[in-house]
Amino acid sequence: MPHLSNRLPFVLCATLVQSPANLGSLCRTAEIFRLAELVLPSATVIDHWDFRRLAVSAQRWQPFSVCSPPQLPGWIKRRQRSGDSVYALTVSSQGIALPQVTFSKRTVAILGRELTGIPAEIEALCDCAVTIPQLGQVESLNVATAGAIAAYEYVRQRDQASRGDR
Repeated sequence: MPHLSNRLPFVLCATLVQSPANLGSLCRTAEIFRLAELVLPSATVIDHWDFRRLAVSAQRWQPFSVCSPPQLPGWIKRRQRSGDSVYALTVSSQGIALPQVTFSKRTVAILGRELTGIPAEIEALCDCAVTIPQLGQVESLNVATAGAIAAYEYVRQRDQASRGDR
């Protein structure tokens, strides 16, 4: 497993994501932004051709862990007890628009299933629901794209904070 030093304390939890291609893309995003962890639904997905094709070898350097979907409620509660803020990245009308959110230093972003999103019972466990404003007719972004936008915003906020802009 890659070393965690110099990584940002942001975790992309992709437990609910089912597509190996989307998981590979998220792995690449997490590694590019030097995120602390990518949470996968299964360790075997990293051997899938579609994962590797999109990860482009990022799995060699990106720290990851495994949490199966049935384990997710307990996993969220443990992360919260350890001091992480858990955000549900969703299209929910109750969510706070991403530009209005100030991420906590230790952040976990829960990503939803392709097509169906985050189940209501999982969203209810999170500290906050966050939405990415959209202007088009399509109802949602691809999950890997949404995860990349959230990770970028976290990194942007940390960069501003380190320069004293906030």
